[in-house]
Amino acid sequence: MADNGGGSDNVVVIGLGRFGGAVAGSLQKLGHEVLGIDNDPKLVQEWSERLTHVAEADSTDEEALRQLGVADFTHAVVGIGTHMEQSILTVLALVEIGVPHIWAKAISAKHGKILSSVGAHKVIYPESAMGDRVAHLITSRMIDFIEFDDDFAIAKTRVPQAAVGKTLAELGLRGKHGVTVVGVKEPGRDFEFATPNMAIPANATLIVSGTVGKVQKFAATT
Repeated sequence: MADNGGGSDNVVVIGLGRFGGAVAGSLQKLGHEVLGIDNDPKLVQEWSERLTHVAEADSTDEEALRQLGVADFTHAVVGIGTHMEQSILTVLALVEIGVPHIWAKAISAKHGKILSSVGAHKVIYPESAMGDRVAHLITSRMIDFIEFDDDFAIAKTRVPQAAVGKTLAELGLRGKHGVTVVGVKEPGRDFEFATPNMAIPANATLIVSGTVGKVQKFAATT
C-alpha cells in the first residue's frame, strides 16, 4: 500500500461504525492524517468519500495490518464495540506489531478490563460517559459538562445575577466557590480567555473548572 505518512499527528481508526466513524471524522477535521479500517465493505465505501485513506481488512490479522502500514502509526483507536472477540484480538494484533499508543472502546467493565490486560493503553466507555454527562445536566443548572479523571470537570454555566458587571478579581470565585473561570462567551462575539480585570456581562456564558462537586454547587447559584 502507498505510504500513509504514519507519524505523531496521524491516527489509524479501526472500526468505522458510529463511534469510530465520529472519531475518524473529527480527527480529519482537526487536520490529522487518518487511516480508516473496517471489514464491512459498505462502511469502507461510505467512508472512502470522507477520509483520505480507507481500507477493507481483517483487523485481527497482523500481516494485513503490516501491509497497510499500521506499524508506522503512533496512535490507534479501536472503535469495535459489539464484537468483543474481534475487539480484543485487534488490540492484541496492534500490540504485536508495535503500535505505541492504543485507545480502545469497551462496552462493559469486563470488556475494558480484558482490553487493558492485553495491551490497550486507554480504554474508553462512550455510552457510560454520555450517561454520566446527561445525568449531571439533568440534575443541575449547567448548560454543558465534561468530567475528566481525578474528579476534575469543566462546565458551561450562566452568569450569577450577583456577578453581573463585576470583575473576576472582585468576585474572587476561586476563594468563595473553589472554581476557576477559564473564559467568557457572549452571544455573537468570540470566546475570551478570563483575566482578573474582565467585567462579567449579564448575557454571557461562563466556562468554569474545578472539582465536580464545586462546579455543580457554583452552577446552582446561577
